[in-house]
Amino acid sequence: MIWQYFIYFACCAMVCWLIGAWAAWKNKNWLAYSATGVGLIIFLTYIIMMWQALDRPPMRTMGETRLWYSFFLPLVGLIVFSRWKYKWILSFSTLLALVFICINVLKPEIHSKDMMPALQSPWFAPHVIVYMFAYAIFGAAFVLAVYLLFIKKGGEASVHEMEICDNLIQVGWAFLTIGMMFGALWAKEAWGHYWSWDPKETWAAATWLAYLVYIHYRLDRRSNTVLALWIILINFALLQMCWWGINYLPSAQGASVHTYSMQ
Repeated sequence: MIWQYFIYFACCAMVCWLIGAWAAWKNKNWLAYSATGVGLIIFLTYIIMMWQALDRPPMRTMGETRLWYSFFLPLVGLIVFSRWKYKWILSFSTLLALVFICINVLKPEIHSKDMMPALQSPWFAPHVIVYMFAYAIFGAAFVLAVYLLFIKKGGEASVHEMEICDNLIQVGWAFLTIGMMFGALWAKEAWGHYWSWDPKETWAAATWLAYLVYIHYRLDRRSNTVLALWIILINFALLQMCWWGINYLPSAQGASVHTYSMQ
């Protein structure tokens, strides 16, 4: 099965991402771009191979969605680095990607070709891909908030650094909104309604509103930067509950149409 080759692709990609992170610290920008890019190509190649082997998008189980998160984290890190030249961002995005890769290695999911009818909608794949990209962007904003709060101290955050947080949140929220729209179209085709307020959808709405609160709060440039950074941390915790935490809540057991990954 294609899953047995995951460790080889992951290790090759990780080596490239580590080289890219090191190059960023050494101001070797060309090497940082090329090494990180090669790692992304290697990892995406594996995802495509799995897609072909399964005859479906690898998005059904938590292990499969972690593949996308592991891919998008370095991609977002590279985008942020190319835009704002933050040396540390590739190191942090690589570290987070490594965490998700290690989880998949230590706790592999069962990757079956079987796919329940609800997941066969053409809206399912774009819904998950766009959501994973939004999650990765929010992850980058979370990392930056942690850095500013606990390493550099929030009171010392510059206007430029807060603008980076704002830009990441705004872009992530835009993709989150698009992902929700794709999800509504998927739900209409699969279950006959756009929205049902089941546990997963309720937490998704709460997360969407939470990030919208941050965006509106930051419209006033005199807003407290420390509070703004804490809002990012709280919102990211909500995001984790929306992504995987909901699967372990009693309210979702047997009640949510989104617990298919647990089957």
